[in-house]
Formats: sequence, structure tokens, C-alpha cells
Amino acid sequence: MGSLVELMTRYVDEQQLHKLEGGKQTAIKGVWFYHSRHGNPLQPFTYQSGIITLAQGHKTIHVGGNPVEYGPNDYLVMGVPMPLQCEAKTDDDKPLMGLTIDIDHGILHRQVRKLQDLGYQPRRAANKTVFGCRTVKMSADMQDVCRRIMQALTHPYQAELLGESLLEEAVFQALMSEQGYILFDLAQYDGHYVRIAKALEKMHADFSSPMSVERLAKEASMSPSAFHQAFRSVTLETPIQYIKKVRLNKARELIQFQGMRVNEAARQVGYNSTSQFSREYKRHFNQTPKAIA
Repeated sequence: MGSLVELMTRYVDEQQLHKLEGGKQTAIKGVWFYHSRHGNPLQPFTYQSGIITLAQGHKTIHVGGNPVEYGPNDYLVMGVPMPLQCEAKTDDDKPLMGLTIDIDHGILHRQVRKLQDLGYQPRRAANKTVFGCRTVKMSADMQDVCRRIMQALTHPYQAELLGESLLEEAVFQALMSEQGYILFDLAQYDGHYVRIAKALEKMHADFSSPMSVERLAKEASMSPSAFHQAFRSVTLETPIQYIKKVRLNKARELIQFQGMRVNEAARQVGYNSTSQFSREYKRHFNQTPKAIA
């Protein structure tokens, strides 16, 4: 079958992705292929929830001031979407290549229910916080799943017929890992972690709407103080800091990739004042929004 890097290189050749800088949806729904020839300096991004791998190259992400490194020997489990800063570096001028596997909540809930019926409980280290982003050592089983995903992507019938089963296997391997409790907790129908996860989904879906901690806490059936504390434990950010980063990251996409004017992008993400938007944008990205327009 070949190594994961060999299969990804073959996929790049077949799909003519040599100039791709970023992610691309593949023929398997929920699987994204990542490729970058040059990497990038430290800059803000928003990572969506999922299983994030790198077969070649290295990345360092910074969440709440904490650096998290990953490369070919490990992968990220992202239980919730997070605005963060990311630096990507190539190795020996070889392109970065990797996969992002979205976590289908239907698959996740079904597997967790079956594991619970079998009496399985995930391992948790003592006094470990519920922080929603962890690195996991790349096991031989997870490596094998990624290889078979890439093999399927070079064969249209395999991608169509085996894609969902491969996704299920990837979720299972992540659940059984030492950091699997993040996904296990996400599938629970109660508890602070899943309530914060639902609040984050709302923030990403309705980022342009007015939001307050009081309103979000009420919708999560929590007191404002409990919501604020739980939110910080999961994201390492306050709710206000988080929604601000989500809005600014979305505004950059609108300006840079959709050609939207700065004042219009500001309104689209919920700012009434263009000058305030420009100040906060420059503070966050270390450049003015007009610099990328």
C-alpha cells in the first residue's frame, strides 16, 4: 500500500494539488486534505473540532499562551472549535501534508453509547482540566486508518463505499487513545463540557449577533460565574475574548478571500464601528485590515 507520505504524494499528483496552500474537501465527506509548500509564520487561525494529523512537516499552535506541538508522530484531538495562533514549518523543504477528519456527532454518540453498554470508561489523569485540545501519540492503528483513508481517496469506488466505515474507525481509535476522554465527554448529554461545546457552536453559527455572558449562561442552564469558569477551562479564553477572535478571523476571510470592503466586513461580523473594528483587527493580526484588502 505504501507509507502515508507516499500515498499523500500520489494523491497530490493525481489531483494536481502541488500549489495548494491550505485545506481541500476530499471525496470522503468530512475528510479534508491539507497541503502547504512553504508553511506559515505564527498567525491567527480558527481550528474546527476534529482529528488533525500531519504526515509531513510540523506545526506549533498557541492556545491561551500555551504552545502545543505536533507532527508525523502524533495528532491533535480538537473537541471544540478554537481560535488560536499557528506556526507551520516544512522539513527539508518538503511540503506539509496532513488530514483533518471532522467528528460526526452521530457516529460519536453511537460509539460512546456502545462503549458505555460494554462498561468502558475512558482513562483520566488526576486533576486534569477539561481543556478541549490535546496531542495524542500516533498509534500504529491510527496510522493504518489514515493510510487506508488515503488509499480510498485514490480509488473512487473505495471512497464512496468505504468512506463512512473509515471515519467510524478513526473516531474509534481517537476514543480509545489516552486523550479519548475529550471526545467521550463531548458525547455526553449533560455536564459542563458539552454545554460549553454547544455554546461554542452557537458562537460560530451566530457570530454577528449580539452576545452576552448572561445570555449564553442562561441558554446553557448555568449561572454566569459557573459558565465563565467552565468556558475558560475548555478554551483557555474568556467568552468575550473568544467571540472577538472568531469575529476577527471571519472578517479576515471575508476581506482576503471574498474581496469584501473593510466597512462591510466589519458590519457582517457584528461591529457597528469600523474604527473600533480596525483597531481590534490590527491588535489581533498585527496589521491593518486594509493591508490585505
